[in-house]
Amino acid sequence: MTLLELEDVTAWYGPVQVLDAVSLTVPDNGAVGILGANGAGKTTTLRAISGAVRAGGRITFEGRDIRGMRPEQVAGLGIAHVPEGRGTLGQLTVRDNLRVGAYLRKDRRGVASDIDYCLDLFPQLKDRISSSGAALSGGEQQMLAVARAIMAKPTLLLLDEASLGLAPSTAKNVYEAIRRLRQDSGIAMLVVEQNANLAFSLVDSATVLEAGRNVLTGSSAELRGMDEIRRAYLGG
Repeated sequence: MTLLELEDVTAWYGPVQVLDAVSLTVPDNGAVGILGANGAGKTTTLRAISGAVRAGGRITFEGRDIRGMRPEQVAGLGIAHVPEGRGTLGQLTVRDNLRVGAYLRKDRRGVASDIDYCLDLFPQLKDRISSSGAALSGGEQQMLAVARAIMAKPTLLLLDEASLGLAPSTAKNVYEAIRRLRQDSGIAMLVVEQNANLAFSLVDSATVLEAGRNVLTGSSAELRGMDEIRRAYLGG
């Protein structure tokens, strides 16, 4: 069953059109990747879903048209966005960052239990639970960004460049935790990632964007190692 569907989605920054008829679907409990070179429109696709940019076309979530909704409305439907750049609240402690992620929730016991789960998922955060977000390393901030999104109990996680700027070993650890999250919760994911190997370790299928358009779509097995993928990452 389809959870999220984009059909002929367009998007602009001011007068500049960035997306041109992008289409994709995310099934219930599925994980789909968005691949491509820098400037291909990957991040903008996630922002269009979240209501952070002006978009055209059709965007439906659980059968409901969400195009034109404000970001807080989209979040309230069960879509959590982990943005590129992490968005850590540097003045707050790790624990308070996690609590902020659960601000729409009323179940205090559930929130406390999910904080424990996040600390089990990312043990490094447990050791830094009273540290400010600004004091964390880049890898720890990325872990915190994912954990904060989990605290919202979303149905769909939008994950933007989770490996960006991280050492290979740290990026691997982050993705291992995200794979465990998917296995534990069945949460659906739409994943933007430059590292194809990491992306294919998590997603079931992917679409490749070039200049704001779909150029290739298939299963992870079909896309892995294809010449079109390599060209997309080289920008040519």
